Amino acid sequence: MELTDAPTDAPMGALAGARWRTATRSSNNGGDCVEVAGNLPGRVLVRDSKDRDGGTLSFAPAAWRAFVGQAQAVPQL
Repeated sequence: MELTDAPTDAPMGALAGARWRTATRSSNNGGDCVEVAGNLPGRVLVRDSKDRDGGTLSFAPAAWRAFVGQAQAVPQL
């Protein structure tokens, strides 16, 4: 699995086209959420919705799909 850090001080154009979204199950009252941008070629970006300037993770699309698949397979507590 490829995981690299793409800090927010990356070149201006590197993250400029990202379209961020949150999960439909996330609450609008400041809950614990991440935002995901999957519209950039060759990477999926993830950041904390409560700290958008705190940094961004960049995943290869296959690694992100594998992570999401495993997360969905874990039984709900």
